[in-house]
Formats: sequence, structure tokens, C-alpha cells
Amino acid sequence: MRRTVVVLLLVVLAGGCDSEPAPPPPFTDARALADAAAAGTTGAGSAKFSTDVAAGTIRSKGQGQARFGPAGTSLAMTTDFVGEPLELRLVDKTLYAKVPEGSQLGDGKPWVKVSPDGTDPFSQVLGGSLAQLAQQNDPARTLDEIRSAGTIAAAERTTFDGVGAEHYRVDIELAKLGTAALPAGLSAEAIGQLGGKVSGFPVELWLDDTRRPLQIVVDLSPILTASGAPDGASARITAHYTEWGGAVDVQAPPADQVGQLTGG
Repeated sequence: MRRTVVVLLLVVLAGGCDSEPAPPPPFTDARALADAAAAGTTGAGSAKFSTDVAAGTIRSKGQGQARFGPAGTSLAMTTDFVGEPLELRLVDKTLYAKVPEGSQLGDGKPWVKVSPDGTDPFSQVLGGSLAQLAQQNDPARTLDEIRSAGTIAAAERTTFDGVGAEHYRVDIELAKLGTAALPAGLSAEAIGQLGGKVSGFPVELWLDDTRRPLQIVVDLSPILTASGAPDGASARITAHYTEWGGAVDVQAPPADQVGQLTGG
């Protein structure tokens, strides 16, 4: 009997040890956090991703694969941003879009170059939005925002997709962001029109044990509300990353398959 009591006591003590809270994540400085996540991203070299953009009643989803390196990010993705599947490739800082079948946009070739400052009708209507959409799936862009204008508001150790993770909430201060770093197509003019009604927006970041992003959520709801949307209106960009370091196929379309936009 006495031996049984001793065994039970040891089990209880061991259970008590297991229930001790995990130590907090190591980063309290946003710049150090961004630098570590950037190193983890380029160190892994590649990943698969899915993206979910929700703004008010508008919803867009996409998926793709990306290659990361010191020279920048290249990616290939499919998105329903224009209401039907659209294939995009961002390679060597050039964005390509596959012309929807049956459209009158191209000169018969399946791919076109798209530029935010392009003079063709497609680029003028969608060039800026598609470029921002492609860039938003690049962790480096959000990490730059965290590095230059972020403050860590909360941090915890948790699990994500069944693995141990560090979870950070970072507040981004709009006044510290340069005009080129504004997220999701926001312009300096649009921010100026808010008249100081909003100071910033939150970003959530989950990292694995080698500091590779598992998920990044950019919450632009405060900006949407400040622009006059009803209270409770939501605007969130969620990028989810898997298969870090796996094989990916990201390359520019063959030159003889890239045409000129001619339609109006």
C-alpha cells in the first residue's frame, strides 16, 4: 500500500512538472524578429503557399509556390482575384499573367507582362492590384514592414499545424512606413485622406522552430473602418506557408509565348 502511494505521488509530481508554462518566445524587438524570420525564409529557399484575401464582401483565394533568395522572391500562383482562375508568375521582378481563354486582350499568345504603370488597358485596370497581390505572398514584404515600423504587442509559444510555433502580434505604425512599403495597394494619398483617424494596423506572425513563417495575417480592418466602412467591417490578408525547402517549379514563361496586350 505504501509503495502504491509513493508511485502515485511521483506520477502527480511528474504531471505537475509537465504543466509548467513554456518560456516566452525570445524576441521582444521587432527588428530582431524580422531579421530572424528573413534569415529563416532565405535559408529554406522555397515553400508552397495559399492565400486568402477578405475585404468586406469581397473574397479572393489563391495558391502557389515560391523561391526565396538574396536577390528577391520568385513565385508562381493561381488566384480567383478577377472572378475566374488567373495564373501569375513573378520572376526577376517581372510579373506575367496568363491571358484568360476567350478574351480579346492579347495578340494570340498565352502570356503577357503586367505592370502597375503600364499603358495597356489590362495593366491600367488591374496592374497595380495584381502586382500587390503577388508581392503580398512574399514574406519579405511584411517582414520589411515589421522591421521599419513594428512594435511587438504580444508573444507566446503555441502549436500551429501540429508543430511547435512562436506566435507574435506586431502593431505597425503607418507614420513610420515609407510610401513604397504601404500594404495591399494603399497609397500615401489614400492614407493622407484619413486625416489621422487611424495610427496603424496589426500583423500576426507564426514561426516554426527554425524561424520560417507558417502563417502571416495582415489585418487592415482599422484602415477600412477609418475610411468610412461600418463598424465591424473586416479586411484581412492571410498567407499560409508549407513544405519549406521542398522542390518548386518557378520560371518565366518562354519568351515566344509572351505577347503584347492589344485589347480595350
